[in-house]
Amino acid sequence: MNVDSAVAGDEAGQFRDWPHVGRVCRLGLATRGNTSLEPEDVDWAVEHGVNYLNWCRHADGLQEWIRQCGRRRDEVRVGVQFFARTATEARDELAACLEQLGTDYIDVLTYYYVESEREWEQIISVNGAAEVIEAARGDGVVRSIGLTSHQRGLAAGWADSGRLDSLMIRYNAAHRGAERDVFPLATRRECPVVAFTCLRWGSLMQSTPDDPVGFQPPSAAACYRWVLCQPAVTVALAAPNGREELDEVLAIVSPWQELSRSEHASLNDHGDRVYRHGGGFP
Repeated sequence: MNVDSAVAGDEAGQFRDWPHVGRVCRLGLATRGNTSLEPEDVDWAVEHGVNYLNWCRHADGLQEWIRQCGRRRDEVRVGVQFFARTATEARDELAACLEQLGTDYIDVLTYYYVESEREWEQIISVNGAAEVIEAARGDGVVRSIGLTSHQRGLAAGWADSGRLDSLMIRYNAAHRGAERDVFPLATRRECPVVAFTCLRWGSLMQSTPDDPVGFQPPSAAACYRWVLCQPAVTVALAAPNGREELDEVLAIVSPWQELSRSEHASLNDHGDRVYRHGGGFP
């Protein structure tokens, strides 16, 4: 990665234009089963400029905020994790998502955790989910189609097929394989990338046995800033648990702050140590 351009250039600004979706804040907000945000927390984030909301399909504060947002719906970009693999499943699931969110369109629908060629072939085959979702994109009910996978090389190849508009990929200072396997293709195709697991499940904010004397582990905000130094990343997803963690993350956008080159290099080194000691994950 060209750190000079990533850290200092215009590409590292707060917003990006996502084709057919619109302008998105590069810090996105997500919820998952083991975190909790109230609708008031989501509103607080939106007031601070966050407009990419990734719904994990649990009944939660993020869902409730979207249902209640009324005319503000057009101010935010809603991403939805999508599990269907067949056309029949996709029709039912898409209808359920629209009803549960109280909206008539989804900005980014992401085929969730597609981890094998067999799954991908099922999605794009006759009577596969893609029949329904690509038709919905044509009708404007879905604005952009993405895919989430831990299989970086496979995901890049699927994106290169032209059937996908975006990818959602794990990327953090300890796991940088996307720089080799995904980002060159995404840059060439101008394919938006959403990064998740940016904190490496919190281990990047913890010490390792090899830390230099006096080293202080980075904050969550610093870890997200590190991810956003990468020009190929369109959005880095944060999933804070409650207002206190949310406020820590919002430090990035109030005002927008980037890492210095020395901070970036220090976090790179810490990521290498975490990778050596953290275990798991290629």
